[in-house]
Amino acid sequence: MKRFASIFVLLPVLLIAGCSSMYYGALEQVGIHKRELLVDRVEAAQESQEEAKEEFEDALEAFRATVNVDGGELEKRYDRLKGQYQDCEKRAEAVRDRIAAVEDVAESLFREWESELGEYSRDDLRRASETQLRETRREYNRLIAAMTRAESKMDPVLTAFGDQVLFLKHNLNARAIASLKNEVTTVERDVSALIDEMNTAIKEAEIFISQMKN
Repeated sequence: MKRFASIFVLLPVLLIAGCSSMYYGALEQVGIHKRELLVDRVEAAQESQEEAKEEFEDALEAFRATVNVDGGELEKRYDRLKGQYQDCEKRAEAVRDRIAAVEDVAESLFREWESELGEYSRDDLRRASETQLRETRREYNRLIAAMTRAESKMDPVLTAFGDQVLFLKHNLNARAIASLKNEVTTVERDVSALIDEMNTAIKEAEIFISQMKN
């Protein structure tokens, strides 16, 4: 499945916005179906959340190091914090894009699946497919809820880091650093909540991928 990642999963979401049916139809013509594409995109979203989690953890460490700096390393620590913040922004954007890509293909898959239930001539096969659709949709809803909860936790942390970086840009002195020490506990709490939600989303992705592949 990973062989599709570089070609399809990493395409910007905007490239397929408004023409999803044509896009997925073209992929099916070359043997790539929505089900396997959904699995591939969930794997990519899971990977992006793993990467984002690491970046936010590194940014927290950079913030701790900045507010605890003593002496001449102040500018060096600030530059590191600024760089980590910018990396977090990029990872957060990647998470948003990949979640949107998952939602796009999932909606198309479920819509097609439901519309084709009426094409069965055998009731037992139709009922079996309908049950599978219902179970798959239920697991998907759990997955996307976990992913979007984790996504929503990123913005408060990014806002906090952004404010601190901007404040230090114009107040790079010992007094300013001292004034931010009280912020450490709040930032640690927010990052911890974010990491917990990301770990939940990553676990839900593992479950969903396993079920889709069985």
